[in-house]
Amino acid sequence: MKAILNHLFEHKTFSREQSKDILTNIAQGKYNNSQMAAFMTAYCMRSITVDELEGFRDAMLDLCLPVNLDNDDLIDLCGTGGDGKDTFNISTLASFVVAGAGYHVAKHGNYGVSSGCGSSNVMEYLGYSFTSNTDEIKSSMDRANICFLHAPLFHPAMKTVAPIRRELGVKTFFNMLGPLVNPAKPSNQLVGVYNLDLARLYAYLYQKSTTKYTIVNALDGYDEISLTCDFKTFSADGEKINSIESLGFEKLDPLAIAGGHTVSDSAAVFTTVLNAEGTHAQHNVVLSNAALAIRTINPQNSFADCFYEAEESLLGKKALASFKNLINAN
Repeated sequence: MKAILNHLFEHKTFSREQSKDILTNIAQGKYNNSQMAAFMTAYCMRSITVDELEGFRDAMLDLCLPVNLDNDDLIDLCGTGGDGKDTFNISTLASFVVAGAGYHVAKHGNYGVSSGCGSSNVMEYLGYSFTSNTDEIKSSMDRANICFLHAPLFHPAMKTVAPIRRELGVKTFFNMLGPLVNPAKPSNQLVGVYNLDLARLYAYLYQKSTTKYTIVNALDGYDEISLTCDFKTFSADGEKINSIESLGFEKLDPLAIAGGHTVSDSAAVFTTVLNAEGTHAQHNVVLSNAALAIRTINPQNSFADCFYEAEESLLGKKALASFKNLINAN
């Protein structure tokens, strides 16, 4: 590790293969905590390259516990986190809206590191027991159109570094990897990222894959459609700035989509929105992200049509039914 750290301190980069080897060694516990903390801190202070991101991703997927759901049309709605905005759990709620609309969602999630409440925090608080058992995961999908894949159960590297990430309390390159390493390998992905540089790196990787994808970044730094400003998307159709006014929305105050200060507060917001009893702002943000996910699966449909599908799911309590079926299948 000393040689690796010196390499980083000299502002040098790693090849795809070198990056894969480094992350494999991290997962296998070949470095001590201080060394891993130093390595992650160095990456907080420099930009990651495409080769490095690809190598880290390759290692994670090679080492992960795979999940074969015998379904060729899965979607994941997963953000990198690390935007420092402390919103409520928008992408997780949008996942249930998409499931309620009849699509199959393999939601990849984890505990919050740089935010107060990640998707795993709120799901655990609300009664979901994490599992890596394929039969149980398939049962969840059959009953609820959604399964929840708690990252540390499937990725040894994430389990190894989890205590260090918690202690650091800031985003690391592991935030960048989350959406890329879903063990179910969904064929559709809505990916939220916290800056445009990372969005372009992701776009480069996804262009080389067969995945139908939409990468989204709000221009004020949210890793999702926030409706606090216009947002940029990257997909097979190219790069586009989307005006919230052209979609029929008014600009929101960031406070309107803030999350709670504790897991219980966040869970209360989550439950309120899922019961279709949230504020107009909360509903529109969730529905916009769900609509973009549906449009990723069905790019021939308009955003308005996809928003209508999402709205029917939330207001018709289909999203709530999906959540209840997931919990009851557990």
